Amino acid sequence: MNFPTYKRMNSRDYSETMNEEDNLGFSQNDTWQDSGNPSWKRSLPHVLVATMTSFLFGYHIGVVNEPLESISLDLGFRGSTLAEGLVVSICLGGAFVGCVFSGSIADGFGRRRAFQLSALPMVVGASMSAMSTTLQGMLLGRLLVGSGMGVGSSVAALYVAEISPAFVRGTYGSFIQIATCLGLMAALVVGIPSKDIMGWWRLCFWLSTIPAATLGLGMIFCAESPIWLYKQGRTSEAEAEFDKLLGGSHVHSAMMELEKSDRGETEGVKLLELLSGRHSRVVFIGSTLYALQQLSGINAVFYFSSTVFKTVGIPSNVTNVFIGISNLAGSFIAMALMDKVGRKLLLLWSFLGMAVSMGLQVAGASSYMPKAVAFYLSVGGVLLYVLTFAVGAGPVPGLLLPEIFPSRIRAKAIAFCMSVHWVFNFLVGLLFLRLLEKVGPQLLYTVFSTVCLVAVAFVKKNVIETKGRSLQEIEIALLPDE
Repeated sequence: MNFPTYKRMNSRDYSETMNEEDNLGFSQNDTWQDSGNPSWKRSLPHVLVATMTSFLFGYHIGVVNEPLESISLDLGFRGSTLAEGLVVSICLGGAFVGCVFSGSIADGFGRRRAFQLSALPMVVGASMSAMSTTLQGMLLGRLLVGSGMGVGSSVAALYVAEISPAFVRGTYGSFIQIATCLGLMAALVVGIPSKDIMGWWRLCFWLSTIPAATLGLGMIFCAESPIWLYKQGRTSEAEAEFDKLLGGSHVHSAMMELEKSDRGETEGVKLLELLSGRHSRVVFIGSTLYALQQLSGINAVFYFSSTVFKTVGIPSNVTNVFIGISNLAGSFIAMALMDKVGRKLLLLWSFLGMAVSMGLQVAGASSYMPKAVAFYLSVGGVLLYVLTFAVGAGPVPGLLLPEIFPSRIRAKAIAFCMSVHWVFNFLVGLLFLRLLEKVGPQLLYTVFSTVCLVAVAFVKKNVIETKGRSLQEIEIALLPDE
């Protein structure tokens, strides 16, 4: 099908051109009739390729969980908790660095190229880790992998939001969380033989190069973000990509939506503008959501769950299965509900459920509680916490932020908010055990529960519902013409 070519022009000229076309009979042509929602089957393959980066994120977070003892023995740092901690956490440092630059990369090179650039250090870094004979080699490999994860995780949220039809954007956004869960579970399963088979941990790293290479090669065949192309003035290419993603009958309306939100702003966005300009409120909402997500204690709970289960004789691999099932079940619930009940309601009930779950763990940590009851409260609290987190607080921020950020600042604003995420992620992981030792589980879990309640109040006051609305409609609603 052939489409009329729209040259980049100012909003008034563009609108007049469109109106003239409509008056000439385009509105009566069945080719341009919007026959309901576009087929979700067109955009699904592109989303699935993009979520490979989320699978890799989960895989590399969990890949050293089971094999860490074998790695420390082979590389000569067994017994050094500092070295073991660095092997586990240095990915977070790399992810922060990659995340800081992800906005500039996505805006400068495009979304597809950004994915490919994120896949490269994940292939190279994983290969270095697999072949390493020293601690330094392992750390450098993990750092490179982390930098790719930092770029990829930001671009995935951006890309999925920009290419998804509005009526399934929430469902597609949930794929990111599901892919992360599957990656984590895959790493834990693959790592099980590492304690019995010498050198198995090297295979664990080699295997991760397959999905990383698939991501890089798969992006050759995926659509570029039409929104990014339009911002570059490449409107004919944007039309072609809309045709690939939505179908020919929806190209006209999609281009009109882009035109409505085009404010003629072509210059780049600076950090000061994100923090103090007209966009500062939405950036504040996004970064605060990520800060509250991490301060709710999710990573601390993931870490401490093994200890809770071990106190009653449940081995770590069984613990991982229970946690994995809860996480995956919550993610599937989120996928089913995201486009039905909306983002805001899921966030509210998720944070409220997390607060209740933490309350159960506070009660379970009481010295006055019978042992059997304390066990069920503690273990039940952990599983319920993970489940309720995965329903809303886990997947929703990554979907909501690309929706509420205007196209001009979207890539850099997501990069900034994700950087906040990585900073608080690192701080909670660094300080949790020390705080647990100093103040005890009851007080610490009470703080986490309080943070969840604060998050409920924050979401209720500041977050708008975006379900079923196009990105352009949301932009116009949040940032009306001045």
